[in-house]
Amino acid sequence: MKGPCLDDKIRGANVCKEGIATKKIKDMLGLDRGQGSNHRPGGQLAHLYAWIKRYACALGRIFFYALIAAFIGAIVGALDALFGLGLIALNHFRDAHPIYLLPFLGLAGCLIMLVYLRYGGKAQKGMALVFAVGYREDERIPLRMIPLTIGATWLTHLFGGSAGREGVAVQIGATVANSFSYLLPIKLNPRVVILAGMAAGFGGLFGTPMAGTFFALEVLVVGSIFYDALVPALVAAWTAAFTSRALGLESFNLGQLEMLDIDLQLLLRLIAVGLAFGLVGRMFSLGLFKCRILFANWIPHPVRRIFIIGTILGIIFLVLDFGRYSGLSNGLFYGALNGGEVYWWDWALKLILTVVTLAAGFQGGELAPCLVIGASLGVVLGQALGISPALIAACGACAVFGAATRTFLAPIFMGVELFGPQVLPYFFIVCMTAHVVAGQASIYASQKDLLDILVGPRSDLDKRLLGKEE
Repeated sequence: MKGPCLDDKIRGANVCKEGIATKKIKDMLGLDRGQGSNHRPGGQLAHLYAWIKRYACALGRIFFYALIAAFIGAIVGALDALFGLGLIALNHFRDAHPIYLLPFLGLAGCLIMLVYLRYGGKAQKGMALVFAVGYREDERIPLRMIPLTIGATWLTHLFGGSAGREGVAVQIGATVANSFSYLLPIKLNPRVVILAGMAAGFGGLFGTPMAGTFFALEVLVVGSIFYDALVPALVAAWTAAFTSRALGLESFNLGQLEMLDIDLQLLLRLIAVGLAFGLVGRMFSLGLFKCRILFANWIPHPVRRIFIIGTILGIIFLVLDFGRYSGLSNGLFYGALNGGEVYWWDWALKLILTVVTLAAGFQGGELAPCLVIGASLGVVLGQALGISPALIAACGACAVFGAATRTFLAPIFMGVELFGPQVLPYFFIVCMTAHVVAGQASIYASQKDLLDILVGPRSDLDKRLLGKEE
């Protein structure tokens, strides 16, 4: 049996009066900090000594968690490299032989579902389990989640399913971090460790450690950033990114964007495209939620469901330009950013096919499809409004990702890391607008909202206005 959490040992015993709302959020998130009196006998020297001791303990905590985060980042970065390189190879192989693979998507789905039902256990919950551990509603993420989610995602992509990869990377990072914390003889703050692992998974796979850091800090509770995990998350994300690149996983190779002076006319146009991207992100989130319910009611048996829908999808993918919308759709994404051929309906078909693929039970992330959806829609909007299509495509890729995940800083940092710091004003305007328009719809059903924690359940009118109706 482990002793008290490290955080509890080094915080001292300071007590302060808290409001009801503060106590409520601390109870919900496991942030209760039992604190005693600050006053010690012995005058100002004793107070100074106590302050120095607390400060030294706080610094020691930061360095200790940073050291642990570095180990986690190295392990996660290596796993990200293995997963990412395998996924790229499988996508290339599928693109070269679509007629021999896409018709068997349904059979691949049967294999995925049978393995998960027999061996998955708690790992079947996927991201929901990661969120539960972050909220301290659960304690352990089984190690089998790593091979299960990697293998299932590889099969989904090999046989043509439209899915992403970031969900897998985040689950890998969270699983490694959770398991690593139980190897130590001292009890750690599980939320801090989990967030570091999530940041490592994201940053290591995409080569965007800043975006990975703020994605992990933002996504758990909308409206709250866990700054106590900032340093560990940042160290883990950078370590994972360096490790995965050293092992051969390359980041996005994106060209330079045309920079425009922001005047009133351009500002209004950027707000307009932000509205469109926010609505599309909301459409993606709600569509995924509704389709999962619809398919479960339509075909209750999960194996039969994934076989029927997967077989139909495989034929559709084959008919639609031999897998143009299958897998990562990197050709469509790079084409949108580099002047390639993009049709006005590409974004809609990619959205629909991704929603159906994931709702049927196939494995993979949602971020990569969001990037493709936003980029292809951005080309259409840029051409219609007379703005650089590549610039709006880049903004759209990140804005739809932010709208679908209900994150704000992460997509902005992703834009800066992928396209350079000069794009910050454009991405800030577009992502802010999309974030506001998207409302409370999210691809993560387990995600919590800070306002719901602080003020309690909303009225029926609020739920309808914010898109949270039951």
